[in-house]
Amino acid sequence: MDGAGGPGEGPAQEALQSLSRRLQVQEKEMELVKAALAEALRLLRLHTPPTLLQDPGTPAPPRDSPAAPPGLPPTCGPSLVSRGTQTETEAETEPSPGPPGLSNGPPAPQGGSEEPGGTQSEGGGSSSSGTGSPGPPGVLRLVQPPQRADTPRRNSSSSSSPSERPRQKLSRKAASSANLLLRSGSTESRGGKDPLSSPGGPGSRRSNYNLEGISVKMFLRGRPITMYIPSGIRSLEELPSGPPPETLSLDWVYGYRGRDSRSNLFVLRSGEVVYFIACVVVLYRPEGGPGGPGGGGQRHYRGHTDCVRCLAVHPDGVRVASGQTAGVDKDGKPLQPVVHVWDSETLLKLQEIGLGAFERGVGALAFSVADQGAFLCVVDDSNEHMLSVWDCSRGTKLAEIKSTNDSVLAVGFSPRDSSCIVTSGKSHVHFWNWSGGAGLPGNGTLTRKQGVFGKYKKPKFIPCFVFLPDGDILTGDSEGNILTWGRSLSDSRTPGRGGAKETYGIVAQAHAHEGSIFALCLRRDGTVLSGGGRDRRLVQWGPGLVAFQEAEIPEHFGAVRAIAEGLGSELLVGTTKNALLRGDLAQGFSPVIQGHTDELWGLCTHPFQNRFLTCGHDRQLCLWDGEGHALAWSIDLKETGLCADFHPSGAVVAVGLNTGRWLVLDTETREIVSDITDGNEQLSVVRYSPDGLYLAIGSHDNMIYIYSVSSDGAKSSRFGRCVGHSSFITHLDWSKDGSFIMSNSGDYEILYWDVVGGCKLLRNRYDSRDREWATYTCVLGFHVYGVWPDGSDGTDINSLCRSHNERVVAVADDFCKVHLFQYPCARAKAPSLVYGGHGSHVTSVRFTHDDSHLISLGGKDASIFQWRVLGAGGAGLAPATPSRTPSLSPASSLDV
Repeated sequence: MDGAGGPGEGPAQEALQSLSRRLQVQEKEMELVKAALAEALRLLRLHTPPTLLQDPGTPAPPRDSPAAPPGLPPTCGPSLVSRGTQTETEAETEPSPGPPGLSNGPPAPQGGSEEPGGTQSEGGGSSSSGTGSPGPPGVLRLVQPPQRADTPRRNSSSSSSPSERPRQKLSRKAASSANLLLRSGSTESRGGKDPLSSPGGPGSRRSNYNLEGISVKMFLRGRPITMYIPSGIRSLEELPSGPPPETLSLDWVYGYRGRDSRSNLFVLRSGEVVYFIACVVVLYRPEGGPGGPGGGGQRHYRGHTDCVRCLAVHPDGVRVASGQTAGVDKDGKPLQPVVHVWDSETLLKLQEIGLGAFERGVGALAFSVADQGAFLCVVDDSNEHMLSVWDCSRGTKLAEIKSTNDSVLAVGFSPRDSSCIVTSGKSHVHFWNWSGGAGLPGNGTLTRKQGVFGKYKKPKFIPCFVFLPDGDILTGDSEGNILTWGRSLSDSRTPGRGGAKETYGIVAQAHAHEGSIFALCLRRDGTVLSGGGRDRRLVQWGPGLVAFQEAEIPEHFGAVRAIAEGLGSELLVGTTKNALLRGDLAQGFSPVIQGHTDELWGLCTHPFQNRFLTCGHDRQLCLWDGEGHALAWSIDLKETGLCADFHPSGAVVAVGLNTGRWLVLDTETREIVSDITDGNEQLSVVRYSPDGLYLAIGSHDNMIYIYSVSSDGAKSSRFGRCVGHSSFITHLDWSKDGSFIMSNSGDYEILYWDVVGGCKLLRNRYDSRDREWATYTCVLGFHVYGVWPDGSDGTDINSLCRSHNERVVAVADDFCKVHLFQYPCARAKAPSLVYGGHGSHVTSVRFTHDDSHLISLGGKDASIFQWRVLGAGGAGLAPATPSRTPSLSPASSLDV
């Protein structure tokens, strides 16, 4: 029996759908009616005398009643205070009117209270000690005078008479209807994030400025966060607006992408070494230039919008082609892979090739040689690994063909004939014949002839090849063999699709390395260098593949990834552990660029030197010299490092690990002087007090562990625990007097703690509004709430740091950007200067001790950026120097 319905099923289904649509329309109309009713009730209550809102028989409070908290502005009557979150039960029993300009937000979790003197956190979560009076979020309500001890509380079930209950239910329903209306806004502005409901129309963030100037409120994922305004600020309009006068200029990039990329290291005609990491192509001069004894100068091409994956240098030694991978922008829209052709002398983009033509990313590319680099060959990362040939001057595609379903690792033009193109990769070597089609776009053809291994073992991978001066080709494979492919006239009897005039066959084999051969390099004297993976050896080969000389790369640098010939006999070697080495076969090699190899999270700057420390998932703890641009030292932590902080003396540093362990190391001897475990969950923040007497450790077990510290920082003893957060600790800061802590958690709480007084939760958060903080790294707080973007889901900002001169705030976001705001940043939608370059979420930012530089960490791209702060001539800021103003558009941001 088939699945066809009866003759009447179609009309019935249509009628049912029509009825359903009408029902939805009516429901929306009902919501609007409910919202209008709620607004009418709100206006009615606003004009009702206060005495009518009190319980029957309760006298009105005297005009001189001291009900207002200390420090309230004169415009606030003694019976008015700012209220915070309320539970749904409280909303039923205690509806309160609000001013016309403010709206009720969604109910918060149980236990919410946001009045001065309350015990609830300023975030959306609840505190274990919260016992304040309820009130609607973001509005003012009337406070009753103290009553007799035998009088039941208004929020108790016994306080509601039968005659009052219908009115209470109606009020609750009206408030709920108003919330439904507020949640019905468009979600288009959320930037592709989950369309979570929240008050204030589009997005999940809104700020209300209280009419009495007591607090502001914002929402993250529908949870209200109340922040009290310092007493010295009478109006938010007094706060600074606009972007800061200070700007950032990319000074140095630590790291090199050798872990998972090829075609990533070349030497230009100027003698500069060109390589890439994240979205930045680095031009590094080993000798001379700024940077001091630890290294030469750097310049940066920053035109790419996502991670660079491969490079090619034009035969003129000046022009460079760089291909990027696909990605997504802040709104979740895909960014298409593209190739940039740019001038290495001016850092100006000359041509943009293949926008919209490639899929996933650009895997390999090469300039032609025989015709002075007129053409560019590109292989993308699609399933078919499309091979295309482009006119460099016009940016037009001349030919395209599906290459293979196997990965393609290398591509190159024959230096003798541009019609011959070679590709290699997984289990293949392909020889392509390209007919240009008289230079007309799309008229060229590509035909393939597959390399036949015959009696030789077919390797799993062929990562590299090089053309010899006599026209032969050498390939290096995963078996450690170098195969010589010789040219011969084509045999018409040989089956195949190729129509080339010549073909290639294997004429010789030499076993060169144990394990894969990752790189081959033809030197100016005609000899060939090969770089091994497992054995980490560099071998120089003469004619007939006779080994002349060799050297071994130290194990901690990893395997050889790329080789480039420098001036004279100098060689540049890139390694799989993201190091760039310089030297020769006779004298050995030393590092000039080093970096991490996995995701980075931990960052801290030295208290009085231009040094900083990093750690991450590669288990390496590294101390960097910011003046010499070099690695001072590194040690293996054996576990993932997630956070770190220097003792104010600079003699020791505390490092938090992902297992609940934390270490204290001597910065000179690198010896571990303390090894303690608190819980079994990861540690997210460690912070010394400004006087160095205490150490606070924030854990994912929701606790802050406090230790008292000796004067030299070497010894620690448990002082207490701060217990009260309902989610994991994310950030914390000490007050300037070293007695108090402000902390944030994963559910957007803001709590304050009296550490010296016994690690007590401060019940009256209103009293903390004027407290001064030694550092400001908490991402939630009145002084920084303006950094949050519209539509944020609470995870968009990973790190924040205020400069030591308290003039600017740097922010690391989840969209590969570094922002610079004025401080305090307490105005919604505050403008900022935006800087790109990272190819992954930016995990941390910190200013150096004198505010001359800002350090930022990339997450998955394992990059470290050192930005120079160019400012308005203030203390701790570098004087302005002639330089290109950083563009706010990442696509056109070039740093000369």
